[in-house]
Amino acid sequence: MRYLNTFVLFLLFLPVFAQEITVEKIWKKFEYRSLGIDGFNTLKDGDRYTQLDEVGNLTLSYISKPNEAPRILIKGTDLTHHGKGLVIEDYSFDASERKVLIMTSITPIYRRSYSAVFFLYDLDSRSLEPLSEEYSPQTLAEYSPDGKKVSFIHKNDLYVKDLESGKIMAITSDGKRNKIINGTTDWVYEEEFSITKAYSWSPDSKYIAFLKFVEKKVREFGMDMYGALYPERYEFKYPKAGEENSKVTAHWVKVSNPKKINALDLGFYEYIPRIQWSNVSNRLILQTMNRHQDSLKYHMVDFSGKKPAHSILYTDISASYVDVNESLHFMPKGDGFFLTSEKSGYNQLYSLDYSGNLSSLTNGELDLIDAYGVSEDGSTFYFTRAGQLGVSKVLCKIHLPTKEVKVLSPLEGWTNATFTQGMKYYVESYSDANTPPVYNLYNGEGAFVKTLEENADLRAKLGKLSLSKKTFQTIEVNGVKLNASVILPPYFDQYNEYPVYMNVYGGPGHNEVTNQWDGNDFMFHQLLASKGYIVVSVDPRGTQYRGAEFKKATYLQLGKLEVEDFIGAAKYFQKLPYVDANRIGIMGWSYGGFMSSLAMTKGADVFKMGIAVAPVTNWRYYDNIYTERFMRTPQENPKGYDDNSPINHVDKLKGKYLLIHGMADDNVHFQNSTDMVMALVKANKQFDFFAYPNKNHGIYGGNTRNHLFSMMYDYILKNL
Repeated sequence: MRYLNTFVLFLLFLPVFAQEITVEKIWKKFEYRSLGIDGFNTLKDGDRYTQLDEVGNLTLSYISKPNEAPRILIKGTDLTHHGKGLVIEDYSFDASERKVLIMTSITPIYRRSYSAVFFLYDLDSRSLEPLSEEYSPQTLAEYSPDGKKVSFIHKNDLYVKDLESGKIMAITSDGKRNKIINGTTDWVYEEEFSITKAYSWSPDSKYIAFLKFVEKKVREFGMDMYGALYPERYEFKYPKAGEENSKVTAHWVKVSNPKKINALDLGFYEYIPRIQWSNVSNRLILQTMNRHQDSLKYHMVDFSGKKPAHSILYTDISASYVDVNESLHFMPKGDGFFLTSEKSGYNQLYSLDYSGNLSSLTNGELDLIDAYGVSEDGSTFYFTRAGQLGVSKVLCKIHLPTKEVKVLSPLEGWTNATFTQGMKYYVESYSDANTPPVYNLYNGEGAFVKTLEENADLRAKLGKLSLSKKTFQTIEVNGVKLNASVILPPYFDQYNEYPVYMNVYGGPGHNEVTNQWDGNDFMFHQLLASKGYIVVSVDPRGTQYRGAEFKKATYLQLGKLEVEDFIGAAKYFQKLPYVDANRIGIMGWSYGGFMSSLAMTKGADVFKMGIAVAPVTNWRYYDNIYTERFMRTPQENPKGYDDNSPINHVDKLKGKYLLIHGMADDNVHFQNSTDMVMALVKANKQFDFFAYPNKNHGIYGGNTRNHLFSMMYDYILKNL
């Protein structure tokens, strides 16, 4: 009887976690998905905001009246065209905020681009009409600043519709797929400069400036799409490292005389990653870069005189590379704009006036992350900066006259903010590694107004599980302190030995070790922890938020220092008394797949198992803007490309290696994995391989993610 009681007690204290959480619940049923605040769009007074409710109505609310129920502006069920109902998928207002541009039938193209069908809706007359049935679908439609016209792109050409007459004017007429693009961008600009809209209205609505891409000399890349009797071939322009780019030029047109298109002479450059009018005065700001991306010029074209006057306000240079400014924030009085730069060694905030005078506003050894904008009176600028040596993100504001910085959010955790117009209020999203996000509304001074979403149901559900807390630490590897996160198994016993599963990325522009809610990935790692794995992530040299020297340490040799740090980190954990030194595994996606492939070859004596999802295996195969930013061209730096290509180290492979790729990956091409396969076969190395037809770099849709993570989960259990 004593043994039976002992057994019963054992059962009572067994973790029920593994029975409560499954891959299917994570990746098919999405039971642990957090809620957000969708469609929170503020109006000009900074107090009113609009949202789409759960049944498709467009509603209006007042921040100053938090207890007042939202008022319906547009009832979704009232929207019909040709007898068919319309669903508002997105929308924007004109300057009067009485007319709405409604977006329906959104169809993604690549990561950021899309086509859609736009409709014009008048809130006063309750009338609805298509933007254009002749030129449909459209993309990037927007009202002119005076609200009298709407511009849009259709089939690579730029158009303007006069709302009073209904007439549509073609600004350009030479657009043609895979040949010429007007007003929007090519694949590589979209992916690497995060820009799809390549045109801009002047604040007085008299002019439009736009970019033209002539991509005739850019070589095409093709992918087969399966499902029909004969696979469909999809081809698009993709400039690989060292190859020809689109020839990009800047132009302007007076809308009253659309037949006369004027070119802007910007001197010598390779890229025009940004084009943007001041929102105060008729000054056009453009950024240009050379091919090495170590020189970023800020151009101003002043339209306030009889003729446009061009000048270069400032040039930011680096011994390695300069990052494009994602967005400029103009001073409310029209004196200049704010920008960020790493010229001091850390990313800081500066002001630049129209005479070319640059002034430093922030300083120190904390990288600025997000530059949100300036208050209506020009006295306060809002931004986020790194905390906890790059692990946390902190919301701050600076009083510009005194340069006094005030912290508005916790010092630990991860804060994002969305501001109303004029920066009068902001919605703060705050989470930490173990807690889903809470969305709170604050005024510009940082005073709490109300909670918009706290994910209470998800928190309650997680509270019933035996979750292990993710913790953070710094470890010394190769003489450098690296950030690491660790999830121990539930009921961890320091006298046992556990296998280690390393989840990695390691590339520029993305950190894995961050003190923020990581959603489904966090839950998958909890599932692994429940099976007795220690789950670890490490950010090697080359990752961000720790200053320019740390971030740019991998310049000209992507893969070398990062994999040395991952191997060194694995050896660090091997030495811990509660780690089974013979059971270290590694997994990564994209750049992380590049890292896990190198770890399984260069670090073959350390890693027992590795999974590479959609990996780069040779940087010669990747696009030129990203690759050359860090490596220069293959012609200039052949050893940098070849010495750290996993393809050239396959003979070292010893452990179990699983290679996975989407066959319709427009970003990291399937070619990377096919060439890895050929190299492995030639070296007579056994491995495992899985391909997903018609799936892009994200490998999702339908049951795909559930299938992918079920396969990886089974592979880990079997081989680690």
